[in-house]
Amino acid sequence: WADWKGVRIMDRQAPHSRITARILAELEQGTRPWLKPWSGGDMAASGQPRPLRATGQPYRGINVLLLWIEAQASGFVSPSWMTYKQAQALGAQVRKGEHGATVVYYGDSSRTVCDEGSGEDREQTFRFLKSYTVFNVAQIEGLPERFHIVPAPAPEVERIEAAEAFFASIPATVSHGGDKAYYIPSADRIQLPPFAVFHDAHGYYTTRGHETVHWTRHASRLDRSFGREKWGDEGYAMEELVAELGAAFVCADLALTPQPRAEHASYIASWLKALKDDKRAIFAAAAHAQRAADYPAGRQPVADAGQQDEAA
Repeated sequence: WADWKGVRIMDRQAPHSRITARILAELEQGTRPWLKPWSGGDMAASGQPRPLRATGQPYRGINVLLLWIEAQASGFVSPSWMTYKQAQALGAQVRKGEHGATVVYYGDSSRTVCDEGSGEDREQTFRFLKSYTVFNVAQIEGLPERFHIVPAPAPEVERIEAAEAFFASIPATVSHGGDKAYYIPSADRIQLPPFAVFHDAHGYYTTRGHETVHWTRHASRLDRSFGREKWGDEGYAMEELVAELGAAFVCADLALTPQPRAEHASYIASWLKALKDDKRAIFAAAAHAQRAADYPAGRQPVADAGQQDEAA
């Protein structure tokens, strides 16, 4: 078993080794797969960088990374994916010879165990991980036209306004000044260079997103430490990986273009070591990153009834 703050994965069922190997291969080439959807231009054109289920709901956690990698490798423009049976239910058919992408599913189950202290049987719950295969809509014939419509991205000014409103709604203390970006846990404060020194607005907001993910680690929020004791140790590397992934998820939701930060190139070696030492680490990092991205998203104002009707 692996247990990173409640994320439990069963070795004999999880396809963690194969999935980790693929992500390791990307990192060993010096590329970060969570940045790829914006570098090639294909996924950026979709206006919805997050992969979507057949229902239209976005994938989460490790599945986002897996489908980003697959889409980039195969040149898929559409963000929509579905299983073979889902395609058949829509009167469509996966083309002969097409190969699907692996995604994973977490479930809950229980088993009866004997309590060592009392000798009595009790129910023990656990989470399990299974994999299944999905296909991009570009691999399927006969789907309803709605699956082939690729929405245009919102105008640049609207995306920047949305990012400003998003971060303004987060109750984090943010100071501007100097030439470095970081989060100070002891002061519970985010430090950023002035807006004007960034090359563009995307650079500012994606950097703010990264530090906001670090901000969620505070004991009063998600209480995330990974046993971190000093700069550069394994816990430090895991926290930086969570921040990288979490910022990519936030950027995807805001339709922003993440930009690699120069100092993070040095982290790739530490991530490679962490992933090689523990084939389940990327699953844990992605799960924590998803929680970290959800935290500020959950602090956004709720639209009133009129706005909800218009959106619907």
